[in-house]
Amino acid sequence: MRGGSTGAGLAWLALALLVTMASLLAAGPALAGPGFKNLQSGSAQSLDTHRVDGKWLVVMIWASDCEICDREIGSYQAFHDRHREKIAKVVGITLDGEARLDQALRFIADHRIEFVNLIGEPEAVVDFYQSVTGSRWIGTPTFLFYGPDGELKAKQVGAVPPEMVEEFIAASTVAQ
Repeated sequence: MRGGSTGAGLAWLALALLVTMASLLAAGPALAGPGFKNLQSGSAQSLDTHRVDGKWLVVMIWASDCEICDREIGSYQAFHDRHREKIAKVVGITLDGEARLDQALRFIADHRIEFVNLIGEPEAVVDFYQSVTGSRWIGTPTFLFYGPDGELKAKQVGAVPPEMVEEFIAASTVAQ
């Protein structure tokens, strides 16, 4: 690179950053989740559609070929059944994308999952996670915990026993 092109390179970088920031601001609230579809109905949906005032929203990001997800998802169906009326709701997001739609549907059917699941392309799910948390994507399962106010309260990568989630919610509710 020649000396004269350094200024042009910095100007180009500044312009690229402004365009990126503008697109992030235009995307709306981080809870929205661009490019998601309801896995069961196929309709476009945002995560925000599933938020209920006064309830926690537990988001499980999973993949149909994830062994830990395979072991964990049933316990989150039980968690959802126990708490959906009063305290918390579970919503899943699979990053299987259109290419693995059949595997995702089979996973839900095999585990008899009744809570809502959204599907997104892998890149869209990873981008959503990184924009919401400010953290690097590691893998599945990943959990996001939104408080009754709609604010992200915690994130966790890997297996999380539902009992720990119940304890976290109870402790957070007492602290408020």
